[in-house]
Order: sequence, then C-alpha cells, then structure tokens
Amino acid sequence: MIILDDVVKSYSTGAPALDGISLHVEKGEFVFIVGDSGSGKSTLIKLLLRELAPTSGKIIVNNTDLSKIKHSKIPKFRRGVGVVFQDFRLLPDRNVYENVAFAQIVIQKSAKEIRRNVPAMLSMVNLAGKYTAFPRELSGGEAQRVAIARALVNNPPILLCDEPTGNLDPRNSWEIMKLLEEINKNGTTVLVVTHNSEIVNAMQKRVITMNRGVIVSDERRGGYIYED
Repeated sequence: MIILDDVVKSYSTGAPALDGISLHVEKGEFVFIVGDSGSGKSTLIKLLLRELAPTSGKIIVNNTDLSKIKHSKIPKFRRGVGVVFQDFRLLPDRNVYENVAFAQIVIQKSAKEIRRNVPAMLSMVNLAGKYTAFPRELSGGEAQRVAIARALVNNPPILLCDEPTGNLDPRNSWEIMKLLEEINKNGTTVLVVTHNSEIVNAMQKRVITMNRGVIVSDERRGGYIYED
C-alpha cells in the first residue's frame, strides 16, 4: 500500500529533511507517525501526497511510483488519498453539504451520485443535521468531521491525517480518533501524524517515531512520550 525505500529529501541548505527512510505500510493498517518538531514528519506527508519529490530513493503509494510519476498524472493519483489537516481547510462560503459535495464535483460525479453519497457520508460522521450550516457556525470537532467526510466521500483506500486533533479540546480529540478508528475498521488504511502522546499511548496502534530525518523506532503496538 505504502512503500518507501531508502528515501532522502534534501532542501537547498543541503541538510536532509529525510535521511534514508525505509518504511512499509500494509493495506488496512492504522499507523501513528510521531516525533519532535523538525523530525521530518511534515516532509514525509508532503512526499506521500507528491507535493514534494524525493531527492533519491523510491516511494510507492497505491501501486504508483511517485519517484517517476508524470506531473500531469499527480491530480489523478491524489484522488486515491484522502487528507485531513489540523486547520480543517473548509471552504468558508459553502455550507457543510457543499463542502463535501465539492470533492465529488472535482472528479465529475453525477448529480445523482452526489445526492446519494454526500448525505451517506455526513450521516457516517454524525452530521446529518448540519447540512446547511456554514463553517463559521460549527464547533472545531464538527468542522473536523466535515473535513473527514470530504476526505472520504470519494472512497480513497488511504487516509492521511496531519495533526487532526491539534486544534481540538480533549473530548473532541477523542471523538475524532474514535471516528478514525472506525473508518480503519471498515478497511481504510490510516496514517496519523500527531503530537498527542496521550492518544497514541492509549490506542496501542503501530507507532513510528522519527528524529532528525530518520526512523528511530517502529513499534507494532507502541506508545510514545513526546518531548519538545
């Protein structure tokens, strides 16, 4: 599902943001990626989305070799990867329904399919009563649920979450993580970048710890003590 083989990413300063990373994530796994600020987590996510290209090494996601992909093929590749960000990134001038529907419009789904898929996805994230609400009218937890619905409405096999609870209080953070766990149980491969050591330690999933551009541990059912 996700393969990184001796991946290096160096910036113009010359210092590698990633220094020989090798990683395999199987279909259906739930994986936390943790580490101090500057450990390379954000660079890794950008490489998996092909926002950045590796300096060297191989990256394969959904059977696509991102080291060789043509620029024109990147948008199609990204349709197979759902993404959830810390700051939600909802369209402020569109309501909840329209925000989720937008992801379907981009890939030219029919109006009939959109009318079927969007309500089903909003029901899954427990927002059936918020169709007409605008982002400014939502709580942080509700806004993140909309972002998750938008990320999943096209049924991607992989969901990448970059600090999905970073702007949420503890109660909403746990609700979002329970939702991600349920999504994973339904077959979606989930990668979560986070600083929330309490959640990581409690959930007992696979934990990959990064430090200064390298993987320093990979625990199948691990915990994590975060020190900034």
